[in-house]
Amino acid sequence: MSNLLFVIAVLAAAVVGGYLFRLIGQKTTQNRPYFRDMPFLVAFGYVFGAILIFLCARLYLQPTTLESGVPNAVTIFFRWTVHLIAGLALAAFLFRLAGRNIGTDGSKRLFRQMPITASFGILTIILYCIVALMPEVFAPYGEAEVFAKSYVYPFGDPAANGDPAHILGTDEIGRDILSRLIFATKNTMFIALAATILAFLIGGIAGLAAAIFGGWVDSVISRSVDVLMAIPALIFQLLLLSIASFWANSYGIPMVLFMIVIIAVIDSTRVFRLARSVGLGIVAMDYIEAAKLRGERLGYLITREILPNAMPPFLVEFGLRFCFVFLTIASLSFLGMGIQPPSADWGTMVRKLADFIKFAQFLPNAALLPLFPALAIAILVLAVNFVVDWILDKSSGLKG
Repeated sequence: MSNLLFVIAVLAAAVVGGYLFRLIGQKTTQNRPYFRDMPFLVAFGYVFGAILIFLCARLYLQPTTLESGVPNAVTIFFRWTVHLIAGLALAAFLFRLAGRNIGTDGSKRLFRQMPITASFGILTIILYCIVALMPEVFAPYGEAEVFAKSYVYPFGDPAANGDPAHILGTDEIGRDILSRLIFATKNTMFIALAATILAFLIGGIAGLAAAIFGGWVDSVISRSVDVLMAIPALIFQLLLLSIASFWANSYGIPMVLFMIVIIAVIDSTRVFRLARSVGLGIVAMDYIEAAKLRGERLGYLITREILPNAMPPFLVEFGLRFCFVFLTIASLSFLGMGIQPPSADWGTMVRKLADFIKFAQFLPNAALLPLFPALAIAILVLAVNFVVDWILDKSSGLKG
């Protein structure tokens, strides 16, 4: 109840502060247009943001040890998160600075036009890819290596059931959590990338075919897609994966392949809608009619006229679809139908490490364990969205 009252008090303070902020701004600037025309929600946002910054600074400055001598897990985790994001932001700034001074004229110009958010996103994606390609280099232990100590809590403090040899602790059967986080990067990103590429091949080809040929081709494909989209995606995926698990056991086919195909087919319906809409807009353009009058063949129209003009929205959708597929894999794994043990992935880790929450009343560190894989998911999704926003802004002049 006290937490609810605190949230209500913060929102009330933001409402009152927003009203006073706009009123004081109008009075002190002699009713200049910026404050005179400022919507209340904008003023509320300024004040609410300032309150959040103050609360975050207050939490960051809290002591790392409680009066009882137990480590203050919330403060420690928050500091780690702030240091991680600040370190990535500084690295992104240096990455952009280096790109502006090193490389070809084209690459230098690209980095000069690049906002810091896009630089952050690109660098983060590169780091994730490096870890995914070489997890054995970065992981201190093996993916399925089991140690004698189980339920070791994070931050390596022996007084709080920690172990300096396992900085993020161990799980319920004694596997190192940091190592499994690193190996999960490879497993999760590979499946997400493969499923997204396959979804774009299926949905993109079907959507462009429907837009180009029209008629009965468009009707048949569109109605088939409508049927698939009418079924809730997550429930449909769980049903198909349950059926596929029987085939995987019977024929010795890796379950991962079934997962990639099922996710790709269901997600291709969204890609189809985009491809068909973009294709219809391009096919109706004058330069397509002019190419037809010149006698150009269908292959020329697709490769030289339609695809180049459809590429910007496709690239943006690819980034967004990757995020959705990525979160879908995490959701399936959380429900027990995703990547199976002993392989690691972030969704399964969130589900498994959630068991530590029951120890939170004794040792607060335990409740933080599910946040590590969740943070890994959040940072990658944020990075991809930053890059997508930049590509959309650069290619079409629209804000993503």
